[in-house]
Amino acid sequence: MPSAASIISLRSIPPGDPDRKAFIGFGDPIFNQKQLEYAVQEKDSQRVAANKNVQVRGIRVTSSGTLDSSSITTSQLDRLNRLPDTAQEINEMAKTIGADLERDVFLGKQASEHRIKTMELSNRQIVAFATHALLPGDLDGLDQPALALSSPSVTGEDDDGLLTAEEILKLKLDADWVVLSACNTGAADGAGAEAISGLGRAFFYAGTRAILVSMWPVETTSARKLTTGLFRYQQEEKMLSRAKGLRKSMLDLIEDPGLRDDATDKIIASYAHPLFWAPFILAGDSNLNF
Repeated sequence: MPSAASIISLRSIPPGDPDRKAFIGFGDPIFNQKQLEYAVQEKDSQRVAANKNVQVRGIRVTSSGTLDSSSITTSQLDRLNRLPDTAQEINEMAKTIGADLERDVFLGKQASEHRIKTMELSNRQIVAFATHALLPGDLDGLDQPALALSSPSVTGEDDDGLLTAEEILKLKLDADWVVLSACNTGAADGAGAEAISGLGRAFFYAGTRAILVSMWPVETTSARKLTTGLFRYQQEEKMLSRAKGLRKSMLDLIEDPGLRDDATDKIIASYAHPLFWAPFILAGDSNLNF
């Protein structure tokens, strides 16, 4: 639970409209024109890059280095690294629960702040984001937590491409849960603040009953297996709680042989290490099954 007071408020929320659509997902935003060119080339060639190394979704990484580095004194949205693997993750989630990939999934240039703020989201049971989560100070002038979406230099829209906590508060949701698949999405809204006090709190106020967040940088392949495994278990057992589904997916990952190098057929990293299976947590009313 985010706080003791939230127990009462979350359990007082009435059940969602049974006629809601199952899913909507946003991922793989594009942050500059060069990334857009690469994305078009990938689509034309239908190329899927092989993952032969441990690749961490470093949300605090830009083309100039890490935002944690004291040598970086200024950074803007256009300098963030793209996360193309998040497109596969969102697509797998959608396929697992039978969502329409054309109408319910928004990737690349379509994963824009303007679209999220103007479209109807209150008719979705699950809302998923797979992108960078930013903390105050990560980018120039950013004074609150935010999700990074496609840059206005790519979309041509007036918004700044950052869905901030303040803007999330204005969304109207009726979601059973929100999935934030990125690094540190469960981080606080500032130094010394409580965990899940930033983006998580904003989504609760916007109208979700539960939220899946990460507490540290996640390795990309294991993160995809973990989140999609959770969705698969809930589809197989309709009354299975989210927490039990997450536990089952974690156990699967622990038993997984690990990340294998295609060239040498050797294991690069064992998924039994908590780095891979433990970053995601569920916050919300665990008594509710969806």
